Amino acid sequence: MLQEYKKFAMKGNVFDLAVGVIIGGAFGKIVTSLVKDILMPLIGLLMGGINLKRLSYTFHDAEILYGEFLQSVIDFLIVSFSIFLFIRLFQHLRLRNVEEKEEEIKEEVDKTEELLTEIRDLLKEQVKESTDRG
Repeated sequence: MLQEYKKFAMKGNVFDLAVGVIIGGAFGKIVTSLVKDILMPLIGLLMGGINLKRLSYTFHDAEILYGEFLQSVIDFLIVSFSIFLFIRLFQHLRLRNVEEKEEEIKEEVDKTEELLTEIRDLLKEQVKESTDRG
C-alpha cells in the first residue's frame, strides 16, 4: 500500500495540482490586498469619501452591515476577474508552446518527407537506367 501511495503521490498531476493550489492561494492574497488596500480606498474617494464597510442599516435592535456585504461582492468580482485574466494568459502561453512544438514536428516531418522523395526519385532513376540498358 505504501508503494502504491508513493506511485500516486509522485505522479505529475498531483504535483501540478499542489503547485496550482499554492500559487492560487498566494495570488488570491495579492489580489485581495490590492482590492482592500488600494482599489477600495480610491473607489471610496471617487464616491465622495464613502467607506463601503461602514454602511449599515439599523432595524430595531439589529444592525445590518450591508456595506460589508457590498465590499465582499466587489472583492469577489475583482478577484475572480483577475484570476480569469491570469488563467487566460497562462492558457495563451501554453497554447503558443504547443503550436511551436507542432511547428517543429511539422518541420521534421517535412525534412523526412523531402528525404524520402529524393530516395524515391533516385530509385526511379536507377530502375529507368537499368531498363534502358537491358
